[in-house]
Amino acid sequence: MSDKRVLIVDDEEDLTWTDSKHLSRDKDKFELIAVNSAMAALDVLAQVPVNLVITDIRMPEISGLDLLLKIKENYPQTKVVIMTAYGSSEIQEEANKRGCFKYIEKPFEIQDLRQLILDILQEKKGFEGKISDFQLTDLIQLLCLGRQTNSIHFEKDGSHGAIYFDEGDIVHAEVDQIEGEEAFYEILSWEGGAFNLQKGEKAPKETIFKSWQNLLLEGLRRLDELRARTSHVDDKIPEAQKQLILALENHLRNKGLEVLALLDQTGFVVASAVQPEQKDKWSVSDIVPFISKLLSAVEENGQEFGFGKSEEVFVQYGEGIIQLARVDDPNYFLASLRNNEMNISLLRLENKKLFKQLVPIIKKL
Repeated sequence: MSDKRVLIVDDEEDLTWTDSKHLSRDKDKFELIAVNSAMAALDVLAQVPVNLVITDIRMPEISGLDLLLKIKENYPQTKVVIMTAYGSSEIQEEANKRGCFKYIEKPFEIQDLRQLILDILQEKKGFEGKISDFQLTDLIQLLCLGRQTNSIHFEKDGSHGAIYFDEGDIVHAEVDQIEGEEAFYEILSWEGGAFNLQKGEKAPKETIFKSWQNLLLEGLRRLDELRARTSHVDDKIPEAQKQLILALENHLRNKGLEVLALLDQTGFVVASAVQPEQKDKWSVSDIVPFISKLLSAVEENGQEFGFGKSEEVFVQYGEGIIQLARVDDPNYFLASLRNNEMNISLLRLENKKLFKQLVPIIKKL
């Protein structure tokens, strides 16, 4: 008898009976235990060590998600395979590549399940994930696959965020003053922090209409892009400054933007970002003296004319635009250099979204 142990959990008795019958042939490689409820699975886990749990998500009484959270809390070294109907091969591939779980789509061939078990137990390359590596993307997928109506609330560095689910659809997200898809992508970019699952809590409004699969794929794409852009950010700088840099880097996704810099009222650069392909062309240290001089002249002219403090300045040239816009906090300006591909109305709209992200972070400086 092998010292490896596999636990299968599914409320479909026919499925667990079939799995047990066929997989019992491998008793020299692993011991198989099959149960029909999450409660029974927890009883097994309390009595004997288990290397691998294979579970459905949608089960009565205690859901597969509740089971996984218990495993994460009490048996963090356990590996997990989720049995589910994904409906999207692309998101399943991404989930298997990135998360701490593996997924196998129902209905499956028993031979495929057998091979997956053997690969995981033998710790082949690509099967190192343990439930202790549980990530936000894993939790979001499980809530969607389980067709649950819940909310997840997040806290990180003084910021609060929430994502709302209605029968597995993501219908609303909010972070500080941001709502909808952009709030969802912002939360997805958070690393660390704490979360709290509120069962049965319904969304106060509906601001997201895209499928959860598309949302997650877009979020993961943005996350990859952001990590590539910010690989140079020094981990030793203050957390608030790092968050500002990340927000500016993320904003550079907008077409036409080349340089962004957040300045205080003295012209000191608090945070900046440059398009990777433009770094040979632009140096923030070279640009800032000109921007500071422009900002000083604009403020002086406002006082001379009795107009008060400036709110926004555009200087348009044949090949590009310089914009200075006061962030909602009165002591800071956002300076941007861009080519003429982006129209000014869209620029203002995107800046408003960015300001909502920047203000809560600026308050932490």
